[in-house]
Amino acid sequence: MTQDKDAPLREDIRLLGRMLGDTVRDQQGEAVFGLIERIRQTSVRFRRDDDRAARQELEGILDALSREQTIQVARAFSYFSHLANIAEDQHHIRRSRAHLIAGSTPREGSLAHALAHAFAGGHEASELAAFFDTASISPVLTAHPTEVQRKSILNCETDIARLLDRRDRMVLTPEEREHSDEAMRRAVLILWQTRMLRPAKLSVVDEVANGLSYFDATFLREVPRLYASLEDQLAKRDPALGALELPAFLRVGSWIGGDRDGNPFVTAEVLERALAMQAGAVLGFYLDELHTLGARLSLAAGLVSASDALLALAARSPDQSPHRKDEPYRRAISGIYARLAATHRMLLGSEPPRHPVADAAPYLIAYELSEDLDILHRSLVANGSAALARGRLRLLRRAVRVFGFHLAPIDLRQNSDVHERVVAELLATAQPGTDYRALDETDRCEVLLNELATPRLLASPHVRYSDDTEGELAIFRAARNAHLRFGTDAITNCIISKTDDVSDMLELALLLKEAGLLRPHEQALDVNIIPLFETIEDLANAPTVMDRLFALPAYMSLLESRGRMQEIMLGYSDSNKDGGFLTSGWSLYKAEIGLVEVFAKHGVHLRLFHGRGGSVGRGGGPSYQAILAQPGGAVQGRIRLTEQGEVIAAKYNNPEVGRRNLEVLVAATLEASLLTDRAPAPRAEFLDTMQALSDEAFTAYRGLVYETEGFERYFWESTVISEIAELNIGSRPASRKKGTRIEDLRAIPWVFSWAQCRLMLPGWFGFGAAVKAWRAAHPDEGLARLQAMYKEWSFFATLLSNMDMVLAKSDLAIASRYAGLVKDPALRDAIFGRIRTEWQDTVDALLAITGQKELLDDNPLLKRSIRNRFPYLDPLNHVQIELLRRHRDGHDDARVRLGIHISINGVAAGLRNSG
Repeated sequence: MTQDKDAPLREDIRLLGRMLGDTVRDQQGEAVFGLIERIRQTSVRFRRDDDRAARQELEGILDALSREQTIQVARAFSYFSHLANIAEDQHHIRRSRAHLIAGSTPREGSLAHALAHAFAGGHEASELAAFFDTASISPVLTAHPTEVQRKSILNCETDIARLLDRRDRMVLTPEEREHSDEAMRRAVLILWQTRMLRPAKLSVVDEVANGLSYFDATFLREVPRLYASLEDQLAKRDPALGALELPAFLRVGSWIGGDRDGNPFVTAEVLERALAMQAGAVLGFYLDELHTLGARLSLAAGLVSASDALLALAARSPDQSPHRKDEPYRRAISGIYARLAATHRMLLGSEPPRHPVADAAPYLIAYELSEDLDILHRSLVANGSAALARGRLRLLRRAVRVFGFHLAPIDLRQNSDVHERVVAELLATAQPGTDYRALDETDRCEVLLNELATPRLLASPHVRYSDDTEGELAIFRAARNAHLRFGTDAITNCIISKTDDVSDMLELALLLKEAGLLRPHEQALDVNIIPLFETIEDLANAPTVMDRLFALPAYMSLLESRGRMQEIMLGYSDSNKDGGFLTSGWSLYKAEIGLVEVFAKHGVHLRLFHGRGGSVGRGGGPSYQAILAQPGGAVQGRIRLTEQGEVIAAKYNNPEVGRRNLEVLVAATLEASLLTDRAPAPRAEFLDTMQALSDEAFTAYRGLVYETEGFERYFWESTVISEIAELNIGSRPASRKKGTRIEDLRAIPWVFSWAQCRLMLPGWFGFGAAVKAWRAAHPDEGLARLQAMYKEWSFFATLLSNMDMVLAKSDLAIASRYAGLVKDPALRDAIFGRIRTEWQDTVDALLAITGQKELLDDNPLLKRSIRNRFPYLDPLNHVQIELLRRHRDGHDDARVRLGIHISINGVAAGLRNSG
């Protein structure tokens, strides 16, 4: 009999749904529960049977709701989406564990799978260990505003997930099961009674606090465990490696508190606060771990030996308690704790919650703490207690090496236009009559290089500069102070948004010099200068710009101080908004090919930083496939990528899910770097075909979005963009400038809005037109060529796989109701008609190329997930439409706005990767 592997998932969803229903009945009354249940059953009937009568009934019920009923319905269906997410995450954990317990072939994306492939490909364990000596892998958390969930809601969900996990792992007695059910009911009740929306807009400091919660939940514990697992797997393969300890190749970065591009609320004071909050979090973690370690290592001198170094460490300890006189390990740990407490006092100006036994000298750098922990480790190993060294101490030692006293490097980012204005003002003040902005590119570079060659500073303490200039100088000075206070790893990267030429790089270099982060006389640069190429045109020019930059001896001298490693950031979001899904993906791919060639020519090490969002329209999709789909030579063991918005919670709020996602990044980087046979170079005709498709898709996309009269008005009226701008989901404004121009709108709300109305337009528009044109021009071999590309070229296959997911989550019937919000019938019919036609052409093209009969035939797990979710998403969309209509017709009260925002929250939760 075939086992139904999804039966436990359905059981969990029924359990959570039943408890939510019971909560609604108890809290809101039988009438509200009955209404919600009627809506649910009608929606399920429509989705299951494609029953048009059921659809009409559903719309009739929802359109007739009172405002209070609307809010209750929106809350109920939103919370069901949240609970379904929890059940799905638990099911993934369940299936992964079952796979491991059964001893099956390691799953794709796991470290075991990557190592098995590497060994099968002839790579020795020692070779793989050497690979990690130079590897650099970093997920980078950003505060981009697509996370609509409050942290309090996420905390409630964490409690529910923990209870669900306990039920799954343990055999419970009837009494224990009853207690478990009662605890689950309490947790669901707390969720229902917790306010879903924030009453005020988040500050940057709030965003920092939210980001830190993922370190506490996942990174501080799971990153060290990942290292330990990898080291053990390599050592097991080759015992000659002994007690292998890999360097810190995997680190978690952050933009939160340092990303100033378009966010006026990120200041030098905020950066300093963010750094202090991070240090407080990591020092608190170390102190807690040391306290527990001291309680556990109660080893007596008469029963175990200790090294001379350990005895000396214990002798230096201020712990003089007679009860621990013969416990050298405990005394040593008390001394380490006392020094770390002093470090807490030195760096943060406050006492830790748990006081040390006495005062001690602080650690000046994290390496000193690491050395003392190493003394503990070596003494345990040398004296027959290696098993103890492999426990909590091992993980703490690794955490210190990875997180230091800074926790996570904070990237600084600013727009090149701001740097240009600041440099122009500094030059004009220091050399009256200088008009830097009037110079051409050649003359700008000459001026900048001359300034970079001298230690003379441009800024004067006796001059009052503009707010922009004062703010930028203050940021870089704060970064310099952070290096002195927390170590150079606290801030390692400065990113330039909207980079389009060499002078953009040199302008930042000049500002770094003003703060002492670039020292001409030493030819030393203390941070990485990173260009961000975002638009289609800038991506095309990126290799040429870098070629010209590397031709400058002055810049190459600075790069020597960074180990000849240059990072390039690639913008997925803005390139998509600029040129559409297909052209963006192709432009990024071509840029990488060109950059690989230029870097090889100049002997510079390349590290790519992928600015991916959560949705496919912003470069989202499965990370494993995305990394493996990179062109040959683009990874080279080094990769950074952004983790944004709701994706952070989805990936890292649950420790086990977080560990799995971290493994995926490491496994994919290893495979993409070493197992080149998995991604052979595409045939020349594939590249030519892709260029032809891109050209047609670009024309179709630009023609609709930027060249169709009235499109801007259509977008603002048919989506929730105006209401999203009002949501308290981030500190950053929705647009770079005041107004409604698509060009000024940030890519995040652009994509998020299309997801809410179930069109997902940024994730597919233009592909249907491109394929239709290609097949018309090549009637004989056109389709066969595309099918071959899909089978043989991982880049093209990944592109189509992501588009398949987006199209499956779209719904033209629901989207048509949003289109009905457009007041001009002619405009509505003209534009939505074009969108509908292109959607159908795109679906037809995708199915023809992949050979599927329906969308997601090749991904049955996701197909089932979407099919199960739609009956609960549909009511939210219909409620949202009706509330938008009332809101825009002048019924502008707080309850209507609340209902709209709750529906936005629920739809985002149901789609999971919408921003």
